[in-house]
Amino acid sequence: MKRIRENYYESGRAAAEYLILHYGKPEPLLPPEVAACGAPRFVERCVTECLDARRLSPDARALDLGCAVGRASFELARHCAEVVGVDTSRQFIRIARHLRAIGSLSFRYIEEGERTGRHRAAVPRGIDRSRVKFVAGDAARPPAGLGTFDVVLMANLIDRMAAPETCLRRLPALVKPGGQLILTSPYTWLREYTPRKHWLGGGRGRTFAAIRTILAPHFKLARRLDLPFVIREHARKFQLGVAEAGVWLRR
Repeated sequence: MKRIRENYYESGRAAAEYLILHYGKPEPLLPPEVAACGAPRFVERCVTECLDARRLSPDARALDLGCAVGRASFELARHCAEVVGVDTSRQFIRIARHLRAIGSLSFRYIEEGERTGRHRAAVPRGIDRSRVKFVAGDAARPPAGLGTFDVVLMANLIDRMAAPETCLRRLPALVKPGGQLILTSPYTWLREYTPRKHWLGGGRGRTFAAIRTILAPHFKLARRLDLPFVIREHARKFQLGVAEAGVWLRR
């Protein structure tokens, strides 16, 4: 009998790990050694350190592809009149919609074995949550009728797609001329998400070069920087990664 593999992104474990990634405070969830590198603020920094808010008009629109539980979408709402967050995980979208409606959510996370702790995720004060809406859908094929955007963010998404090049080639239709495209990824190519033949750069350490080639006809590179991030599994186990961020301007 064939075993059906659990969808990690619909699991309770994923919900807790991503709520911590998006909204967790370093204490008491992370030891000082992990917190010191700035990784706990990764999702926030995708906006604060990558977005050039000076280029935005008062009625700017933003699209957060692969929004997960929504923190970057809310951060974009500091600068944009309308933000649309899209994710394939219906669980993540339910959580993000709850945070939009209520502003906070209490959840349990693993400490060790079956022992858990409780934490509260909260949207920072001062953000107009009504500017944001969340849509369940395939980030590789965004729902029809969304229109075009002044900002499109794809944070740590391309190496979790079945056909990342196809998605990248669709982006010019989503970003307005002069608009900003923010791409981040640690380039963790795995066959369980992306068939080997679709790994950008052929799996030979040339992912960024492949992205540049695909985007070059429609985008120019404005900035390139490293952003550390951390996924907390339990009190003594953490996935520490460094995403490469590219900020691209639509020609």
